[in-house]
Amino acid sequence: MTELEYHPHLVPNIFLFVDRRCYPDWTIQKARIGFHDLTFVVEGKANYYVNGVKHTVEAGDLVYVPGGSVREAHTFKESPMHAYPFNFFWAEPHNHIRLPFEVVTKKAITKEILGYIREFKQVWMSKQPFYWIHSRALFELILHRLLSNRHRQSTSLIDPRIKKLTAHLAEHYSETTTINEWADKLNLHPVYLGKLFKQYTGTTFKEYVNRIRINNAEMMLSSGDFTVTEAAERCGFYDVSYFSKVFKMLKGYPPSAARKK
Repeated sequence: MTELEYHPHLVPNIFLFVDRRCYPDWTIQKARIGFHDLTFVVEGKANYYVNGVKHTVEAGDLVYVPGGSVREAHTFKESPMHAYPFNFFWAEPHNHIRLPFEVVTKKAITKEILGYIREFKQVWMSKQPFYWIHSRALFELILHRLLSNRHRQSTSLIDPRIKKLTAHLAEHYSETTTINEWADKLNLHPVYLGKLFKQYTGTTFKEYVNRIRINNAEMMLSSGDFTVTEAAERCGFYDVSYFSKVFKMLKGYPPSAARKK
């Protein structure tokens, strides 16, 4: 889980995109940047220096330099870089949110992502009416694919015991269950299971269960077919005031407002 997942209102505002075919002595001067730099390297090689650390990049690599970083770069004279950089801000007040990538992600560029980038280039360069909506949508598709690929890779590394537990919770979220009960089933100490669970999900067991329950309650309320009390009970909450408190804490508005929506 990443901080990004809890910010559904992130909007990327792209202000620079180029088909960068570097000449042999191409450089980026050392400076601190306030924007986010997401660069896809398709040919050649370059050295990026981010906060004083050197990173050598080559074809297939994704370079991510978050806002607030000190950035510098030089291409290799014998193998000039060809890349597609996207420079963007998150719409306020979210520009501090970082994408969950290292400075360099190896072999990140798939045929699908490259297809989106080429389509983006065509839209960005032609600047037809409403091109900014089209280009932003394409950039968000690129981000979605990058994040989905990363999530799939990280999920495959999850401890099978945590996979079993989260799969059960997804189907039986309304049932009363505790970390102690699962520790018994899995023959683990409750404290160890709690640490393991947080390591792989980024949240505590109780927070995880509450988030699933509240997300399902929100869907029920939005349909208009359930009262607040009915949605609370069907999602495992038998104290409506506690349900309302948790709902507002996670969603930012009371459950009655979800029903009106």
